[in-house]
Parts: sequence; C-alpha cells; structure tokens
Amino acid sequence: MVENTALMQLTNVTKVFARGSVDEIKALDQVGLPIYNEDFITVIGSNGAGKTTLLNIIAGIFPPEKGGNITINGKDITNLSEHKRAKYIGRVYQDPHIGTAAKMTIEENLSLALLRGQSRGLSIATNRQRRQQFHSALAQLGLGLEDRLNTPVGTLSGGQRQALALMMATISKPALLLLDEHIATLDPNTARIVLELSELIIKREKMTTMMVTHNMEIALRYGNRLIMMHKGRIIVDLNQQQRSNLAVSDLVTAFERASGEQFADDSILLATPEG
Repeated sequence: MVENTALMQLTNVTKVFARGSVDEIKALDQVGLPIYNEDFITVIGSNGAGKTTLLNIIAGIFPPEKGGNITINGKDITNLSEHKRAKYIGRVYQDPHIGTAAKMTIEENLSLALLRGQSRGLSIATNRQRRQQFHSALAQLGLGLEDRLNTPVGTLSGGQRQALALMMATISKPALLLLDEHIATLDPNTARIVLELSELIIKREKMTTMMVTHNMEIALRYGNRLIMMHKGRIIVDLNQQQRSNLAVSDLVTAFERASGEQFADDSILLATPEG
C-alpha cells in the first residue's frame, strides 16, 4: 500500500440468490472491504465461501442487495453496469476460453481489450502503432506470441491462451485486476509459469489486484495481504506483517478461531504447483 485512502470500498455488501425459494442462499453477508492502492490481495476459502460472488459483485455482473455500496476512487459504482465498469476493472477467469475470442486473432483480441469500456470499432483499434505495442507487451511474456499476432486464438494452448487473457486484462492498465482462480485448470508447470507472469506484470505495472485461489500455499506466497472467506463473510484479513512467516497450519488455526468451526476442506491445503 502506498497510501491510506482506499482505491475501492465495499460497504455492507450482501447478495442473496433464489430469494424466497427453498434454494435461497446468502452468498455474501454484509461484507465490508477496503482495497488500497497497490494491494495484492489473495482470497482463500472453501467452495461456497463467496469468493467468486465477491468478484462478480465488484465486476458488476450483478448488483448487491439494497443497502450495499461500492465506490472506486470515491465514485459510487454500485449501479454501474459491467460494461461501464470495464474501464476500471480487468479480469482473468478460471477457464482460459472465457475472456478471449477463439476465432479472432491475437492482435484483434488485444485491440478489443485495449479499448474495453470505450465505444469504438475494431478498425480503429487495429493499426501499426498498436501492433508495435502488442509486440513489445507479448515479448515480455517469453512465450513467442509476439511473432504470432495473426494467429487465431483458438489454436493456442491453454497456458498460452491464459497468458494472453492476462495481457488482455492488464493492457489498458485498469484500476483493479481480478484473478479468479486463473490457474485452476492448468497443468502444474503451466500454472507456475502463469503465476510468475502474473506477479511480474502486477509488480511492473504497480497494479491493485485481488487473486482468488483454492490453495493456501499460493495465498501465503503471493501478494501483500490475505483474506479468508467463510459462509459469505470475510473472517480473516491479514496484512503483510501479520502474514509474514505464517505456515498453512497457522492459517487453519486462524480459520478455526475466527469461524468457530473445524477446518474440513483438505482441497485447499495442496502445495504450490511445481514445474
């Protein structure tokens, strides 16, 4: 964090699905969360904890219940559409196929990403100057994609496509980057590469980031702040100093103390992907 004023503030954010039915579920329960400039927050929690719902609320996919409020740089965006929030927020999804257009070329995908949130056509977006920008940006990934600008995205491997999605989410330098379990479907070696690329871009661009993960080792290794969710609430919020030198067992203890329940999800105790 470089200053004490929140870049984004969530206040009393609640989300209920299937209200009034037998399937009613409170996915978020009065969540309050300040996100500060250059925060790199890792978000951990078992299935159903509310992690992806939190990101969906931030991205504008659906609004919070009445009484909830979201601001960015002091501007109220609670009722702003997903499209209009796109100029503030970049996102990489779990599935490499989401967020990229398979039948379009790498250059065309990047062109659309660069102008996300603006009402301009693809023809305006694609020109020599931008092509040079894309070449330079992709070269930093070290995957050879800079020499394949005219390649249809559908022909790329899962790892290459996810690396491209990462570049698309960051090329317009959004105020906030959301990484939604973006390595979950990749093989261990590719996952490690994409994680390292993510950290490189975040540090180089000084991006404010939230990264959802199912992996406690990853949550401890990356970022400067860690939050743990349970039943739609944030029950643990650790800053850099508080989380330094912690082990996975310490997080399990913190969860049990905060929730009053025994930790039961072994799936998030897995080790960091190795090459």
